[in-house]
Amino acid sequence: MKILLDMNLSPTWVPVLQPEGFQAFHWSELGAANAVDIEIFNWAREQKAIVFTHDLDFGALLAITGAEAPSVFQIRTHDLTPTVLGPRAIALLRRFENQLAEGALIVADELRERVRILPLVV
Repeated sequence: MKILLDMNLSPTWVPVLQPEGFQAFHWSELGAANAVDIEIFNWAREQKAIVFTHDLDFGALLAITGAEAPSVFQIRTHDLTPTVLGPRAIALLRRFENQLAEGALIVADELRERVRILPLVV
């Protein structure tokens, strides 16, 4: 599974995800730090990558565009560090691997998660 980490998450996620078998990239390795969300969104779609983010805008982009890709894995917690959130994020990425491969928006916090299959109907 290819994962693109948004700028609002630390690059320290990459060495946490890679040993778990994920192809993880931080946007700072690929594009401008001030890139607009649609640029990141389009890159992820073209590369068949999942956007891993804390930003609500990616869900909004999915809704506005009616896009079927890219999948978005959105974390809604206060502590975004991989030392705290890593095991849960990895477990959820594995648990919802099929949905993410087909096209989904997954929103997770410390206790629960919601899965919406793409395209989103508003």
